[in-house]
Amino acid sequence: MKSAYELAMDRLSKSAPTVKISDEQKKQLAELDAKYAAKIAEREIFLKKETAAAAEKGDFEAVAQMEKQLISTRRSLQSELEEKKEKIRNGK
Repeated sequence: MKSAYELAMDRLSKSAPTVKISDEQKKQLAELDAKYAAKIAEREIFLKKETAAAAEKGDFEAVAQMEKQLISTRRSLQSELEEKKEKIRNGK
């Protein structure tokens, strides 16, 4: 007798079968993750320096704007990363 979890997993595998990823694809995905993590970190460091400088000057409007820019940049880079990952998973 199967548990509810096993039955759910059986139904899931029928509706959306698991895609096998080759070792080369795994390598490419890992490289993309590292590359985009570095891009995001680089952007965060730059904007945090700028934010600190603006805060020292008392320009809190600029601080808020830079924080919004950081969030926007992070989202766009994450979106770009996911698009590229999907291309790799689908075999380009």
